[in-house]
Amino acid sequence: MHTSLWSVCIALLLSTVPVQAEVFERTLSNGLKVIVKEDHRAPVLVQQIWYRAGSMDESTGTTGVAHVLEHMMFKGTRAVQMGQFSKRIAAAGGRENAFTSYDYTAYFQQLHRSKLPLAMRLEADRMHNLQLTAQEFGKEIRVVMEERRMRTDDEAHALMYEKLMAAAYQEHPYQHPVIGWMNDLQAMTVRDAQHWYATWYAPNNAVLVIAGDVHAQDVFAMAQRYYGGIPARVLPPRKHYSEPVQLGIKRITVKAPAQLPHLIMAYHAPTVRDAEKDSVPYALEVLAGVLDGNESARLNKTLVREQQIASEVGAGYDSTARGPGMFVLEGTPSEGKTLEQLETALREQLTRLARDGVSAEELQRVKAQVTANEVYKRDSVFYQAMQIGQMESIGLGYGAIPVMLKKIREVTAQQVQQVARDILQDDNLTVAILDPQPLSGESKHTGGNSHAH
Repeated sequence: MHTSLWSVCIALLLSTVPVQAEVFERTLSNGLKVIVKEDHRAPVLVQQIWYRAGSMDESTGTTGVAHVLEHMMFKGTRAVQMGQFSKRIAAAGGRENAFTSYDYTAYFQQLHRSKLPLAMRLEADRMHNLQLTAQEFGKEIRVVMEERRMRTDDEAHALMYEKLMAAAYQEHPYQHPVIGWMNDLQAMTVRDAQHWYATWYAPNNAVLVIAGDVHAQDVFAMAQRYYGGIPARVLPPRKHYSEPVQLGIKRITVKAPAQLPHLIMAYHAPTVRDAEKDSVPYALEVLAGVLDGNESARLNKTLVREQQIASEVGAGYDSTARGPGMFVLEGTPSEGKTLEQLETALREQLTRLARDGVSAEELQRVKAQVTANEVYKRDSVFYQAMQIGQMESIGLGYGAIPVMLKKIREVTAQQVQQVARDILQDDNLTVAILDPQPLSGESKHTGGNSHAH
């Protein structure tokens, strides 16, 4: 497609991007921030409650407690017996779940607009009335350990990623898996979960997001009714972690049962701290799109289709997080090709990019893609709420959403070339390779990552 046509596409897409005008917010006297995004296209809504407490807030020895408590939140209160939370939402025609990450823990319900009082009553109840018993904790911790075995210990790529993070981060708590280390899970007690709940589950450490066919003033009144009486808590001082500068390339080999070898190259990279003033994260977003994102992106076009060095290859980077970021390249070599050949080929692509830069056409394609993705995602009420909740939980605020989109559209070819030179250096790099072992027999490795309830 010609550059001028890309420009037309972008202009058309931008004309359809919803503005943020329909977002309303209010903070209750107990510190609970309530954000409402009105969307009247269908008679449905989503309620999400976000706690600014994820695995990065855990202490050594109790890794995984944030995720364990997420499971325990479905165990019941004095008013709502065990198992009744999910049953009541289902009986109302809704669905619900939860998820834990490095940065936050969130719970959600999707329902007909008339069922918001039910969702609020149930969610507010478990914010401060959860019953945590040793008996139920004993059952659930075994469920979590089995989840860890199935999804990490016995999954070579997940295990490899866990080991990579542990090697790449020297000090930052991102070195620990969200699901926790197996030793910590085995030693965990109900008191650890009770302490976590008592520490972080408070209205002044939460954001309530309601999106859908609602009116903001009605939602604020309802939030006051159900959540307003929950007392605030004194939160512990928030620890500010930083990661020291890496002093040279790190390499690890992971032996695990698998059919094929695999390569991951992860470079330390900054994330957005000031949406308006930052520039490097936006250039990295565009760089990731130049390398990966569709059939015409560089890595797939060159390494898979033309040179046939890789059977699959990709690049990834997330500019938003409470902590530092990673720019990741990964791939599986084609039959008859080695991991060394794949790494050499990936390095050649980075060298070429740093030397020659990117074309105007590539730049326009990626910007059109980013804009299109935003438009498509905003068709979903759930995603609109997700985006607001995430941005609030990591400290940027939902007002940064349109700013970040604008900043990505302003990225220049020179900026993309510069971040390729500055960030994608060996001193920032951790390389992990998967050395596949025979699939028969049992894996004895331990590892973990993030999973929902």
